[in-house]
Amino acid sequence: MDRFEYLDEDGNPTEREAEEQIGGGGTYAAIGARMFLPDEQVAMIVDRGHDFKPYVQATLNMYGKDMWVFRDHKDRETTRALNLYRGDHRGFEYITPRLRITPKDYALHQRGRYLHFICSPKRAKEIMTEVKEIPDWDPVTIFEPIPDRCVPNELPALRDILPAINILSPNAGEACNLLSIAYQDEPDKATVEQAADILYGFGVGPRGEGSIVIRSGALGAYIKNSQSTGQWIDAYYTVADTGKVIDVTGAGNAFLGGLAAGLSKHNDDVLPAAVYGTVAASFVIEQHGLPSFVNGHWNDDDPEKRVQEVQARSRNGSRNVEEGRRD
Repeated sequence: MDRFEYLDEDGNPTEREAEEQIGGGGTYAAIGARMFLPDEQVAMIVDRGHDFKPYVQATLNMYGKDMWVFRDHKDRETTRALNLYRGDHRGFEYITPRLRITPKDYALHQRGRYLHFICSPKRAKEIMTEVKEIPDWDPVTIFEPIPDRCVPNELPALRDILPAINILSPNAGEACNLLSIAYQDEPDKATVEQAADILYGFGVGPRGEGSIVIRSGALGAYIKNSQSTGQWIDAYYTVADTGKVIDVTGAGNAFLGGLAAGLSKHNDDVLPAAVYGTVAASFVIEQHGLPSFVNGHWNDDDPEKRVQEVQARSRNGSRNVEEGRRD
């Protein structure tokens, strides 16, 4: 569960308030994947404390009962965290003890083709060691480094784990912070590309066949791998659509859940899969908390339709570039 506190740039309380809501990076990632996959093809462990409220259970069930793997803990509270916003900067901290989830916690039928995890580089190495100890399971791994560990002194540990994972996906600020790249307010495209070049140069994935995916808000997402020397995927909502953006909490996590779903539809090709990620994020930022899901529609819209819109936008952009070159 997520709680929120909003301060101004000087650390003073603001009038903005938000009620406690269902949260967690894993939850948003699972919902991002669920937008494109049946609920039985998505799996996430949920630890229910003695205070787990009926409305939370009902809300999760609305997205599909088969995607949640519940574990009951009558001796403790449900895990809660505080999202602390100071101006445009977000901090995050747990306010109850957290329960660690390991790959071995998933039963055989719950082990998917794709495994997304949010943690420190050190913990990522432990997870990959655990995965290798499970017979007949070789998932495509998507590592989202936890924000507070995206600092320069974590870079050696990150470089150590990079050859073992398939996809590394920090956001733009996190990538720059890891690499000590300075930027004003938010990194621009050139700065993001510089960060991706450096990270990819460290060697990503077995045989160097992994991908860097830097999530960059309204700029879109930048992908670099052995098939692409670097390509931008548009965000569904751009700077011109600021009125549509209500709350970006969980958008990056949902992007990676959508990315995993896209990989399953496009033979593990990251470039077309990233379009599913940007669409998943678009539904999450339209309100506080999780998007609605009623009668097969998300926020009264169709994710597949938005995928087609982004794909068409990308094709038109490519044609315009080619026409400009001919001129």
